[in-house]
Amino acid sequence: MKERKFGWTPPKGPIFLALDSVQYLSSKGWKLHFCLDGRLEQFAKMESASHQIRARRFLVRGRVQGVGFRWFVEREAHVLGIAGWVRNNADASVEVLAMGTPEQISNLRSQLQRGPRAARVDQVEEFDAKPVAGLTKFRIEGAW
Repeated sequence: MKERKFGWTPPKGPIFLALDSVQYLSSKGWKLHFCLDGRLEQFAKMESASHQIRARRFLVRGRVQGVGFRWFVEREAHVLGIAGWVRNNADASVEVLAMGTPEQISNLRSQLQRGPRAARVDQVEEFDAKPVAGLTKFRIEGAW
């Protein structure tokens, strides 16, 4: 991926974006950097070739059901601009199919290992998967 910088200088003073605006810009390939207080620090448009899209399947084990894990994964995937789905499995694990660039997939894996506050992630297994044609958004699928 090439990072393309723009010559536009943001106005002085803090810039705040609503979460849905951040999710929209991320899904369109914008890379946003924020200060700790929530101000937009810098941004760049990411150019990626479609041949760089990878699909990976994750199996997350631990205390990951009943703690908001699927909603956590959905939010993180939207922020990262990843397509796919997340669902509970009958064996108390959570399964994730993620499609994105290698960098996006790596960032999602890091978030899966961290999990939401109420979860306890014991193991994250990663497997190759085939990209699903027509899957352009991330969604929560039904349990089992």
